[in-house]
Amino acid sequence: MLDAIIMPMIEFFKGLGYFGVALALCFEFIPAEAVLPLAGYWISQGEYNYYLMVLAGTIGGTIGPLTLYMLGRFGGRPLAVKYGKYFLVNEKQLNAADVFFAKYGAGVAFFARFMPIVRTAISVPCGMMKMSVWKFSAYTFAAMLPITALYVYLGIKLGENWKQAGELFKDYLQPFVIIIVVLLVIYGIYKYRQKLLERKLHLKDK
Repeated sequence: MLDAIIMPMIEFFKGLGYFGVALALCFEFIPAEAVLPLAGYWISQGEYNYYLMVLAGTIGGTIGPLTLYMLGRFGGRPLAVKYGKYFLVNEKQLNAADVFFAKYGAGVAFFARFMPIVRTAISVPCGMMKMSVWKFSAYTFAAMLPITALYVYLGIKLGENWKQAGELFKDYLQPFVIIIVVLLVIYGIYKYRQKLLERKLHLKDK
């Protein structure tokens, strides 16, 4: 059912070339997991250039989350809960994203893109907390670049079997997720120790 709706849309955007791929990724309800591996397949057929496609995909993948960012910034949580479903974001994901942002701060705009549960929803709390739109965009671009490059590469390698890229992507992504989790734990410990030090200094001043 989803293929019957999404695939004709992707084919339409394909007619617009690199711009079409970037535009398709601006719509959060069109999954990158479908667009990018398929774009890789097109490259394997000699239709496009890998590097230009990665650039187009990264730009589109950066603009797309800005929709949810703006929803969070100007609409707040009530509107995000109400309309998030149209961007494939549910309340459970929003709750997890809220906790993630509260714990790790602005850096989640980068790190969360690699985390399965919160990677889409994280844009909402970033907007709600009035994070700089330029900082948000920079973090998102930096995260989307390797993700896009990998999806497109898998599409090239898989060829006509590009639909299998989603499962393979999880295997390739796992080491990155482990590294990110370790970095977040280290960061969490650092922040906790920093708070303890500030508390001790505060008590000493009294």
